Amino acid sequence: MREFSVPPMVEVPDSANLTDAPFTRAAEEPGAIVLRRRTGTAWSAVTAAEFAAEAAAVAKGLVAAGIEPGDRVGLLSRTRYEWTLLDYAIWTAGAVAVPIYETSSAEQIEWIAGDSGAKALFAETDAHLALVGEVRDRLPGLAHVWGIDAGAVAEVTALGKDVTDAAIEERRRSRGAADVATLVYTSGTTGRPKGCEITHGNLVATARNAVQGAISEIAVEGSSTLLFLPLAHVFARLIEVATIEGGIVLGHSDIPSLLPDLASFRPTFLLAVPRVFEKVYNGAEQKADADGKGKIFKAAADTAIAYSRALDTGGPGLGLKVRHKVFDVLVYGKLRAAVGGRVQYAVSGGAALGERLGHFFRGVGITILEGYGLTETTAPATVNRPTAIRIGTVGKPIPGVDIRIAEDGEVLVRGINVLRGYWNNEAATKEAVEDGWFHTGDLGALDADGFLKITGRKKEILVTAAGKNVAPAPLEDRLRAHPLISQCLVVGDGRKFISALITLDEEALGPWKERHGKPAAMTVDELRRDPDIIAEIEGAVADANKSVSHAEAIKKYVVLGVDFTEEAGHMTPSLKVKRNVVMKDFADEIESLYTA
Repeated sequence: MREFSVPPMVEVPDSANLTDAPFTRAAEEPGAIVLRRRTGTAWSAVTAAEFAAEAAAVAKGLVAAGIEPGDRVGLLSRTRYEWTLLDYAIWTAGAVAVPIYETSSAEQIEWIAGDSGAKALFAETDAHLALVGEVRDRLPGLAHVWGIDAGAVAEVTALGKDVTDAAIEERRRSRGAADVATLVYTSGTTGRPKGCEITHGNLVATARNAVQGAISEIAVEGSSTLLFLPLAHVFARLIEVATIEGGIVLGHSDIPSLLPDLASFRPTFLLAVPRVFEKVYNGAEQKADADGKGKIFKAAADTAIAYSRALDTGGPGLGLKVRHKVFDVLVYGKLRAAVGGRVQYAVSGGAALGERLGHFFRGVGITILEGYGLTETTAPATVNRPTAIRIGTVGKPIPGVDIRIAEDGEVLVRGINVLRGYWNNEAATKEAVEDGWFHTGDLGALDADGFLKITGRKKEILVTAAGKNVAPAPLEDRLRAHPLISQCLVVGDGRKFISALITLDEEALGPWKERHGKPAAMTVDELRRDPDIIAEIEGAVADANKSVSHAEAIKKYVVLGVDFTEEAGHMTPSLKVKRNVVMKDFADEIESLYTA
């Protein structure tokens, strides 16, 4: 058993809550810019005084509508300025915010609103309102539903015109560090999502210790970030809070608008899941190939990786420095410009980032700081830092967090970030939290310096018929790094050998078809049988197999004619594969791998 602890840098008093930072700043620095909101193609500054006044006005409306301290209020929306405003308005009213993914089905909305006992709900679009309407008669406790696009902010603000400042100040101060601030429902790769009770103290202490300790070199004066991850996810939510706590200017975007927004907002750092970085790399590679510059890009990529690796082993030599400078002009500068030109750091979480990808981006001039955490740990438990980075690991514990590796290899977490419990589920709480230690279900290893490496999922370890334990994650991560591969699932529990289900990335196939002289009309189902595609996948599987022993290697695979998607129920909104659902839906394809 190995353990590593980092004491907190910032102690949070029992009276602390999430509204302290915005209202204190409004009083002390009313003209400070805290957010920028998109108005058409431009960005409008929102000062500390303006944001606090807006949040208080909406909070007054919630109070007038009968929302009491501790009542749950749902938020069903994409990432946008109004989400952050409503979050802080809900907290100012003393209520509990319940995020719901914008892609949720009516059944999922019903479960989360019903299980949380939501008294009110903000829904973004008419389509969202229609979904809520489908299930509202089965939610007798849901007294109010407001449409964001239909003017909810103005409507609720108008309700509160007679609520006094003193009343809202009293309500705002009614919550303390131990009170629940939000119920964040787990993505639910198996079974019904559970509501994680994240307290004011969890969010405030984690955010302050992250900003002042873990990422202090990033959260400097003038820093800003453009948030495009779903705010229903705990990672984005913690960043939202961290920006308000740390005086970082926050903007909101979404994937369809991301590239033009990055160019105009020009953030200093980004936050994303590994799939976004994979897409950036693959897209750049495909564009280079299409422009006849594939060899240049490959040489540039190899140079960036070598340069980054050299930084960890005494520094690059003269020849490598010269090549790196040349490619900085030809390739790297264009990549940096594509994300606004000012980004030096990016934080990655939610899944494993391949070591090669980490070295590539650092070599390009954008250092990706990989971290690790779960909904139950208020997002971050560990993170790499600009001054303490070890690519291939997920970094050291953030201040205020202890990490322990149990006898069976499971990663345990204790500290300021661990949830209070699961909502209305005492049995699940007792199973997950023991003596203050949260059992993550992930397997990992700690080195002597406290850097954590995640090696797999405890419940996803495959045991072959020969008794060989195989962690699927390393193979899956390696395969997903290939530009033509979207997703994969490694199987083989109780079987004679390891196999894999592989899906193709439809976005990448268009340029690939053009380069290889294939008809543009060829479908994914036709392409998966194409000899050139098969050769590409064979190469990817062979490369992935280099990372494991012969007994763990993929012996057979099938390329599917469809991708794993959230709409089909195969992926969670945070882009994790629902292993049990995929295995059920593709049971025939799996069986054919072992009977053919």
